[in-house]
Amino acid sequence: MKRAAGNVAEFRPVRASLADLVGREYVEAVCEARAFLSGASAASLRKEASEKIELYPKSFQDRLRRMLPGVGRRCSARLARSAAGATTAAYNRNSRIAWAPLSGLGYYRIGEDGRLFLLSKSEHYHAPLGHSFPGFKLLDTARRLGIPNATHNNTRGHITRLLEDELVRTANGLSRGDRAGLARVLGDGRAGVLNRVINLETGSLAAEAAIKLALARFDRFQDDSPACKYRGRTPVFLVMGDNDGALQANYHGTTITAQMMRGLWPEIYARQVKSGAFRVCPLRPNSVDDLERAFKTWDRGAFKIAAFFHEIVMMNYGGILLKPSFLKRAYRLCALHDVPVCVDEIQSCAWSPEIYLFREYGLKPCMLALGKGMPAGEYPASRLLFSSAFDALPQFGALVTNGQEEIASLAYLITMRWIGENAGRITEIGEYYESELRRLAKRHRAKIDGIEGRRHLGAIRFGALEPAKAFAAALNDAGLDISVQTYKTSIPPAALTKLPVTAGRDVVDKVIGMMDKALQT
Repeated sequence: MKRAAGNVAEFRPVRASLADLVGREYVEAVCEARAFLSGASAASLRKEASEKIELYPKSFQDRLRRMLPGVGRRCSARLARSAAGATTAAYNRNSRIAWAPLSGLGYYRIGEDGRLFLLSKSEHYHAPLGHSFPGFKLLDTARRLGIPNATHNNTRGHITRLLEDELVRTANGLSRGDRAGLARVLGDGRAGVLNRVINLETGSLAAEAAIKLALARFDRFQDDSPACKYRGRTPVFLVMGDNDGALQANYHGTTITAQMMRGLWPEIYARQVKSGAFRVCPLRPNSVDDLERAFKTWDRGAFKIAAFFHEIVMMNYGGILLKPSFLKRAYRLCALHDVPVCVDEIQSCAWSPEIYLFREYGLKPCMLALGKGMPAGEYPASRLLFSSAFDALPQFGALVTNGQEEIASLAYLITMRWIGENAGRITEIGEYYESELRRLAKRHRAKIDGIEGRRHLGAIRFGALEPAKAFAAALNDAGLDISVQTYKTSIPPAALTKLPVTAGRDVVDKVIGMMDKALQT
């Protein structure tokens, strides 16, 4: 691998035009239509659409590296008068207005306090490519060509349909350009083959759509719906619980059903259980005993396991990493008992060199929820991939009106193209970060209990909550964006990080150095 000065290795150059990403025939039609509507020259529009740009140019990377020593310093005036806003009491209690961004570039943000912050949480998991990623200039190109962002689920645009194919291709491990393979996958009716896509706007809606697909096997969507396979039995959802076997650990969005799955709305949930509407069974992380007990208890008689929902890295519960052995046993049992598995990669997608973490484990889920990082903070845009075997709901059974936005779909394609071309580099940096975190933990055995997570998704676990909070506070004061979850009881006390995949070894060294200093004090 080509290396620059010191320990800085270059990312692989990726050059692309809008036409490269969405197809020349489509671009030709767009330019002709725009020329008619606007009076502009079709030739000039075609030229702009065919102009290649470097998605992450070396000059941009060099600029970011030069700023690294300035992390934590005041580099602009503090915003003297800031709007008060009118949010809820809960939001006000947790707001950090001084950190609200005035401007951002790459893995940096300058907040209202004028300080330079390093984004070690990628703006709370939304920005794997950082701010102002140069490749997103192609979004502006699309707008100038008049490609409408707003569409309806009845008029899904070319780019959204192209993205659907690309998601299916990558989720099934097909090579780029393998049209025959894609056709085979799209026609495959087996569970565990991801070949259908629902376009949505938030991760919560993606998880909710998965819940609906699972419930459609038990209850009819409307009076004239076909008979359900498991009608009359009580659906039981398996979810990842906390270390005590309670519900709090899992997080699959903010719809009321997903919230009940993690122990919220207890009175409403109790009425659901009493009525036989559904139940939720938590499994302790990596407990095969809990898993096997659940199938013996809840997949018989009046009950039927409706689905198994899980993340791979539990970033809402101390960053705990589920073990391959546990997940493979879970998938085998689910396949034997006709139970669909939904892997929630809303937080982990775009941070894996294969784009999806489940592929590293060799898993074959029936549903895959995506969001947050895929549109890279440019738009709210989530997706649910699933097997055609579960394609049973009518148009408005799982869909929303929005979610088909063309420019948002283009953001997905840009993110996926750059990550796909830099898979090796992303792996190298992620594994370097994970190894450096483990070395840090060894140097500070008296303070750090262990390291959780995977590669860029790193969590530093402490023995108690207060030392974890003090660690995060010291780093925040120094200009490093890091946090500790305090909104759940019994949560493992851990400081959570999520480095942008555009960061190099120099950023890792900076982060580790700042952590080392905080632990020494």
